[in-house]
Amino acid sequence: MANFGPKDIKKLREMTDAGMMDCKQALSATDGDMDAAVEWLRKKGLGAAAKKANKVAAEGSIVMEIGEHKGIMIEINSQTDFVAKNDKFKAFADEVLKHAFSSGHASAQEILESEINGESFSEYLSLQIATIGENLVVRRVAKIEGGENVAINGYVHANGRVAVLVAAECDDAAACPAVKEALKNVAMHAAAMNPSYLNEAAVPAEVIEKEREIAKEQLIKEGKPEAILEKILPGKIKRFLQDNTLENQKFVMDDKISVGEYVAKAAKEASSNAKLVDYIRFELGEGIEKVEEDFAAEVAKQMK
Repeated sequence: MANFGPKDIKKLREMTDAGMMDCKQALSATDGDMDAAVEWLRKKGLGAAAKKANKVAAEGSIVMEIGEHKGIMIEINSQTDFVAKNDKFKAFADEVLKHAFSSGHASAQEILESEINGESFSEYLSLQIATIGENLVVRRVAKIEGGENVAINGYVHANGRVAVLVAAECDDAAACPAVKEALKNVAMHAAAMNPSYLNEAAVPAEVIEKEREIAKEQLIKEGKPEAILEKILPGKIKRFLQDNTLENQKFVMDDKISVGEYVAKAAKEASSNAKLVDYIRFELGEGIEKVEEDFAAEVAKQMK
């Protein structure tokens, strides 16, 4: 005679999010022992997760948390955009974010090697994969942290596909709240305009040299005399730096000033000076090679 009833199945389902029949089978296999049934389902979950591990996860969401002088954002991938909009996925992403923020983890590897809720993160992740039903990947983490003179803010686009963290150093810590507020607008600017670098100093010399060569070839094709090329090239490079560095881009909310000037203006209004010191932009799935699957072939394969 079974040592469990419908209420036990319901309780186990609420505890694990596993299917009703799986819960019934787990309780049958463990003679109604709730803890053993949870472990049984976990082991089953690990097996389900292993089957999904080779599935490409290029969708998902970027989540962010901003503290007083600290900001972190994490890209968490799923296989489909549909799952990324699911409440269970959102709860999972939020829990990972809070765990990383409070624990001070600064990389995906640190998160994967940590413990969460009294268990290894790998076990926790496997259970989430089994529950949600898709491969899930904690892909990358960006963290900016500074002292009392550093203002940090960020912006996540409404659909979680683009996120930006920015930081500025203030001469006077008292100006940081005003500068932090301005940095939210800077982050929104960067999300839209996608600058490649923070400032001129961050642009590698080889990148500038390559742009110089490209500009020179273009001028020659336009028929410009060799003698005046060196007079024109500095202007071309200056324009390249203006277009591709956050500090020098024209601010989208006021194109009469640069982003750097906007930050300085916000600090000046708070009786201080400030300068951008860090910038990180994530775009969901960038760099991941998506595999186009033949659905008919996949079905045929499953029928064999």
